[in-house]
Amino acid sequence: MSASIKPRLPKGFRDFLPETMLKRDYVINTIREVFHLYGFEPLQTPVLELRETLFGKYGEDAEQLIFEAQHGRSDKDPLAMRYDLTVPLARVVAQYENDIKLPFKRYQIAPVWRGERPQRGRYREFFQCDADIVGVANMSADAELISLTVAILRKLGFPAFTVKINNRKLLTGMGQYSGVPDEQLPDLYRSVDKFDKIGADGVKKELIERGISDDSVSRMVALLQTHGTGLESLDNIEDVMDRFPAAMEGIRELREMAQHMDNLGVSSEFYEFDFTTVRGLGYYTGPIFETILKGETIGSISGGGRYNDLIGMFRRESLPTTGVSLGIERIIDLMDDMKLYPAHISGTVVQVLVTIFGEETQSASTKLAAELRQAGINTELYMDDGKMKLGKQFTHADKKRIPLVATLGADEIAQGIVKIKRLSDGTEISATRAEAAAKIRELLG
Repeated sequence: MSASIKPRLPKGFRDFLPETMLKRDYVINTIREVFHLYGFEPLQTPVLELRETLFGKYGEDAEQLIFEAQHGRSDKDPLAMRYDLTVPLARVVAQYENDIKLPFKRYQIAPVWRGERPQRGRYREFFQCDADIVGVANMSADAELISLTVAILRKLGFPAFTVKINNRKLLTGMGQYSGVPDEQLPDLYRSVDKFDKIGADGVKKELIERGISDDSVSRMVALLQTHGTGLESLDNIEDVMDRFPAAMEGIRELREMAQHMDNLGVSSEFYEFDFTTVRGLGYYTGPIFETILKGETIGSISGGGRYNDLIGMFRRESLPTTGVSLGIERIIDLMDDMKLYPAHISGTVVQVLVTIFGEETQSASTKLAAELRQAGINTELYMDDGKMKLGKQFTHADKKRIPLVATLGADEIAQGIVKIKRLSDGTEISATRAEAAAKIRELLG
């Protein structure tokens, strides 16, 4: 017999035991409900895409993290594991353009893979929850996504968060104002994207190391630190940027977004215009946004923006598109830390355990379990090849956090009743078999 294999996982990958899965299901189902509330439709795409589908879309830093996959004996085309759900969406829209009606509002909740350095809130396999709107050029679509994000986070119970909003066109204009050559704008984006981590001095140092002049760097950093409340921040920067068409177009779009958000009832307490917000991916073309929790350092818990040119890489003409992705792994971690899960999210889906006194009562207990399941009660029938001690069965229910235990001994069978006990407070009642399901619902509250 060969030596046993030590059970372990690759770094950055995780198993989820039942108690954790119940919490994950709660978060995912809550998000899905809000997606449906806003009229988004479900979509599913495969884990593997052709390599040519994924590469050349994200930027050099991101593409170093893509997992490539190949079965050399049968696959002629190089393959890769999906890095996000956005590029697959662009492929789908181009591939099924005759079947998709615009505007197309889709969501997808599925795992993606990235060769990240594993750390808290950052994994190599993780779920994304994306919502995108294809075919709407005006800023109402972008504002809808901000409203959607705010609605989800409020429904999950997060007390204090901010959606930070910027515009890639404005960043381009700021670079032009500062004297940054067009070919170095990608370097500018990469450095500014680290503003929260390395601060103004760190950004200055990195830009200078990238070959951008001291004067340009000083002018750029001064613009990035322009602040104001609400639309004041746009007023303040507009006075400086009025000679740069790209910047003025970006500011106009942000003002339009603000008006739509106001119409949607999105309070200004939940968003701000922040010129250090970049979003690292290379396909963004207009408004960009990400959400941070106040007082937390875990990073953004949602991110997205407008990417009008991406679909055009798969068809003759592109389509205006904007989307948002919720960082469900970080959200789940934070909900644990902040104890935001409702009380009914316990360690099990089971509502009642039906005990078995012995072989002579097993048939009656099995029939009771079937009756309760038929009535829609999540029921576990105790199963153990060993001795069926009642105390052991109650201990089993307690360890699994099953709220109720139903017992059916010889006396109860003779009387046509069931004893039901609530473990949390010791409440115990007797009910006829016909009443058992209704009494269980009452005890569950």
